[in-house]
Amino acid sequence: MALDRAGDIVAAFVAAWQARSGADIAALFSEDGDFVNVTGLWWHGRAAIARPHDYALNSFFAQTTLHAGRTETRQLGPDHALVRCRLTLRGQRGPDGSPAGDRQTIMCFVMARGPEGWQAVSAQNTEVHPNKETHVAQGGAITPTDYRAP
Repeated sequence: MALDRAGDIVAAFVAAWQARSGADIAALFSEDGDFVNVTGLWWHGRAAIARPHDYALNSFFAQTTLHAGRTETRQLGPDHALVRCRLTLRGQRGPDGSPAGDRQTIMCFVMARGPEGWQAVSAQNTEVHPNKETHVAQGGAITPTDYRAP
């Protein structure tokens, strides 16, 4: 699916999420597009983007809502742009079925305009941890951490 403007990717991504359609998410990408999720899984090509989104949207993300916040589009030339958006996810369930808390991420889309319009060629989703500076890996867990004095 090609878009009229690079920044239209955000509303289209949210709509595909709400429709619980990995195929609709993947259709926003070029055939050779790639997607890096919040845990660093890196998927190449539409089919590889669609499969895990379908799984997640119909299991642990089945009751979620996704809301777009601050969005910026930076033109990198007439046919390329970077689109960044803060997203809030609500309604996720934990592995035991209990309600999980809200999460915020920043999604970055690299967009390219072709003959049919704009498509994502790459995307990366980064988890936001307010007031933390980095992550620390210890004992098999990765914890958001702040080194500044309390």
